[in-house]
Parts: sequence; structure tokens; C-alpha cells
Amino acid sequence: MRIAYFTNQYPAPSHTFIRREINALEERGHHIERYAVRPFRGQLKDCDDILESTKTKHLLASSGKAMLASLVRELALHPASSLKAFRSAFRFARASGGRFLLHLIYFGEAMVLADWCRREKIDHLHVHFGTNPATVAALAHEIGGIRFSFTVHGPEEFDRPETLALSEKIRASSFVVAVSSYGRSQLLRWADLEDWKKIQVVPCGVDQRYLSEEVAQQHGAAPRLVCIARLSEQKGHLLLLQAAANLRAQGLTFELVLVGDGPLRTEIEREIKRLGLQETIKLTGTITQDEVRREILRAKALVLPSFAEGLPVVLMESLALKRPVISTYIAGIPELVRPDNGWLIPAGDIDALADAMRRALLESEGQILQMGEAGRRRTLERHDIRQSAALLEALIEAPRMAGE
Repeated sequence: MRIAYFTNQYPAPSHTFIRREINALEERGHHIERYAVRPFRGQLKDCDDILESTKTKHLLASSGKAMLASLVRELALHPASSLKAFRSAFRFARASGGRFLLHLIYFGEAMVLADWCRREKIDHLHVHFGTNPATVAALAHEIGGIRFSFTVHGPEEFDRPETLALSEKIRASSFVVAVSSYGRSQLLRWADLEDWKKIQVVPCGVDQRYLSEEVAQQHGAAPRLVCIARLSEQKGHLLLLQAAANLRAQGLTFELVLVGDGPLRTEIEREIKRLGLQETIKLTGTITQDEVRREILRAKALVLPSFAEGLPVVLMESLALKRPVISTYIAGIPELVRPDNGWLIPAGDIDALADAMRRALLESEGQILQMGEAGRRRTLERHDIRQSAALLEALIEAPRMAGE
């Protein structure tokens, strides 16, 4: 099949899971086009991301002349459905609180996307995230009839389902993917009963870089923890710093590595200085996937004290490399993290977080490896990207087999 993937920014350092999914579908014989609204605004460091950027078409990188040509072609071919989509754009705008100009832009993007899909003979359009990319895809579907589906990760979609018109997008789609059972339950809340059958769980997965036994056999025994996440409010970094300060005040010596970048970086740096943690905490910024693996393998455990989530892929990566994880009892995380492969704490609880960090830092190497083995087994069972691609392929092909 000829399948197009579409999202807001691609490739991006935090969207490795999309690249893995695309590659796995290509290995299954499908032709995949990469579409995105815009390129990543920062610097791409990973060689795989740099290669992906050469394969990706960006709507906003098109010339004005090319975009106008797409609009004219779609209006000429689909005048009635284009008018219907224009009205739908205003309906989406009303649901969002009156952001009419923004949704007029989404309509223009949808006209271009519909033109691309038609001209490149795309059989199915798959979108990641139920936010503005799903809005553009739903309008493109209305314009040109392209079948589309979308993957919802959370938490943003779950925080504002009504302003995102989530139920309307579900209704228009061929199917919707949740990355966890928890995610599916949240989508069921906003879907019409007759659309429940559309909502299926397809886990995100890890590839052979993380499933290789040769890599996974390495181990690190130093008193070191690593947190790999975008530096944003929902990941709980500021709470993590306070827990680290508590442990230092108790006389525990360790290193905490924060991998990633984001809007909270300046505040995190200021808090590290205020708490006197300059010798304890290291910030790496954005690093390559090879460097991510090395940081995980150098640590005794990965810590991610999130306040809001879907199901973080980095937890799968850590467990696949036989490193237990510390995280919170929220969203889909308890579906992956169990007592035999990590520590779960109540979100926002500094004392519980500090206690879990202490236990991980003081745990014997043998126990760390035993927990890591359990985590790897669970990851192989549930989060092999090849299995996830097969599930997604079946969902995409099902309507064709049924004669749709």
C-alpha cells in the first residue's frame, strides 16, 4: 500500500517512535510518504533524523505558488466537498473557542494535503496526535475522500477533548489508535457508542537497537540515575530536583543526569543553583539515540516522575536495556511498570520519589539486573515495534479486505 504519515513537526528528537513505526511498515513492504506541517525548529543531531528530514515534505515549506496551485486544483476537482470542509473548519473553530483565523489556515493546509495525497496516489493517511494534525487530516478527508486514522498519545488530547473536537474526529476517521488501554478508555469517553469499535490499542515499540542482547548485557553499577524527557512542566523535573536535594541533605552521594531540552531549561538551571546541586546534576541537552542508550546503560535506573502522560517510550527503552525505572501511578504507565521491574509512586509525592530513588541507588547490582531482566521480558512481549507495525497494518488493510 501507499501510506502517508502526517504530523505537526517531523522529524523531531522526541518523535523517534514515529520513525520506528514508519521503518517497520516499510520493512513489511509498504511505500511510506512523510508529510508534516513544518520542520523541527531546533537542531537535529541524530543521523537518522537528519536522513528522515530529506524524505519529508513540509506544508509550510512549500512556495506560495505551489500552495496556490494545490488550492486551485482541489477547488476545480472537488468544489462541493471543499465548501463543506470550509464549513467544517469553522465548526472546529467554534469548538476551540473562536480561533477562526487559525482554522482558516488549517483549511488551507488541508487543501494542500488533499492535493498531495491525490497526486501521489496515497491509499491511507495516518496521523500522529489528535491535535491540529488530526484537524487538518479530517478536513483533507472531507475534501478529497482520503481515508485517514490517527494515533492519540495524550495527555494533551485528554486535557481538552471538547476544544479539540475529538469526538468529531473519531467519527470521521477509519480507526483511532490508543497507545495504552488507559488511552483507549479516555477515547471511549468522548466517542459515540457506535464508534467504540474504531478505537484500538497499538502500543508504541522499540527496535533492534534496544532489543539486541549484545547491547542489553552491559550494566552500570555507579550511583547514577538518568531522566530522559523534554524539559516541560508535565514531566516533573522540578519535583525531581527537590527529591534529589532531600537525598543530598541525608548524606547520599550520587549523580543525576537530565537528558533533553525544552521550555523549562532556564528555570531548571536556576533551581539547580538555588538548591546547590551543581555537583550532583548534569544537563546534557538534546543528544543522539546512541548517546541516549549509553546514558541509560551507565545508570542504575531511569527516573521519570511525570504529572501527566500517555505511555512514555523511554520507559520501554530503559526496560529493554535491562534498567529498572522509577515513575508514577498515572495514565498507561502501570500497564508496563510492575513491582518486579521498577518502582511506581504517587505523582507529586516528593518523599515517595526520594525514597524510590534511594532504593534504586542502594540496590545491589544483582537485584538491578534481576529487575532489568523482568523489564526486558515485559518489553519484548508488549513493545516490539515489528508486532506493533503488524497490528497497524491489519487495521489499515481491514477496510480494503472488506471491500470498502
